[in-house]
Amino acid sequence: MRTDEAESCIGLHGEDVNAIAYSSEHTRKWNLKYGLIGVPMLVAWWFVYKSLEPFAGWLARHLVDLLSAHFVWLGNTQHLTSAVEFFFYDTPKVLMLLILVVFGVGIIRSYFTPERTRRILAGKRESAGNVLAALLGIVTPFCSCSAVPLFIGFLTASVPLGVTFSFLISAPMVNEIALVLLYGLFGWKIAAIYMSTGLIIAMLAGWTIGRLKMEHHLEDWVYQIQVGESGVYDEERKTFADRIRFGLEAVRDIVGKVWIYVIVGIAVGAGIHGYVPEGYLASIMGKGAWWSVPVAVLIGIPIYSNAAGIIPVVSALIEKGAAMGTVLAFMMSVVAISFPETVILRKVLKPRLIMVFTAVVAVGIIIVGYLFNMLI
Repeated sequence: MRTDEAESCIGLHGEDVNAIAYSSEHTRKWNLKYGLIGVPMLVAWWFVYKSLEPFAGWLARHLVDLLSAHFVWLGNTQHLTSAVEFFFYDTPKVLMLLILVVFGVGIIRSYFTPERTRRILAGKRESAGNVLAALLGIVTPFCSCSAVPLFIGFLTASVPLGVTFSFLISAPMVNEIALVLLYGLFGWKIAAIYMSTGLIIAMLAGWTIGRLKMEHHLEDWVYQIQVGESGVYDEERKTFADRIRFGLEAVRDIVGKVWIYVIVGIAVGAGIHGYVPEGYLASIMGKGAWWSVPVAVLIGIPIYSNAAGIIPVVSALIEKGAAMGTVLAFMMSVVAISFPETVILRKVLKPRLIMVFTAVVAVGIIIVGYLFNMLI
């Protein structure tokens, strides 16, 4: 009898070893497959990206010539050609950059579930927590729509109020979509300055709100939520092939949601680029108009858009003479403290705390706007 039991145990053990060996071999095959497919695709991506500008110019000129031959009333087509070329060049360029970076960040995001993010932030000293929360906001897969469940989850995990706000400010404002679009349209220096100042706003605004000790301005029901009710997340160990699939899913989900905003934003930007006279906006949004930065922030707050929709418009405004700091302050106010986000947050915050949050972030954005105008 014991011999049979021993043989049975050995058999089961052997089956486990075989299953592990099969799983390991299967993983290696998938990793090799992704590598063999991914490298040629990356090379092809690079060649297509470098060819966009001359092709866009050629296509725009031929299309406008064709239209002018059939529609004589178009007259001088210089402005139309400029607008069409802007649209044909920027649309594929931005979408290609977006796909590549969202895929890469998606792989990084596979390491950060909401539950793990809460564990990282819980128990940290507030000053260190503000810094860490702002940095996590860049790479974690959350937007303003996730503000309420995340806010509850952070509070029930004993994350300080100010640290939570640092995360909520950073996540929608300093995300990979904004950085990709800024890099594609303005270069790495502007993207780096924007990221740095956005993080500083998130850190200092969160720290300031933390110093005000406004926890009693949370809705009463928030504290009745238990940690266990905030959701269950997959914490199992993932293989590299799993993370590749996670990146592909991120491309499908994120790019699938924002591509229309990219196209509409670039279309508006193309119209500004082609038809607004050079220097016209300098008198309204230029450095000489000292009031332009706070007015731009006030205009941006009630507008709902995301970075994908607003940054192409920002690019066109700057080309026509608007000051960099003014238009970036406008953009920051749209994506960081928009009216729809405050409506969502009203479910967990009392009006006074919402007003303080909006005012603190708005002041930070105004300061950054003036700073950009002085430095650039």
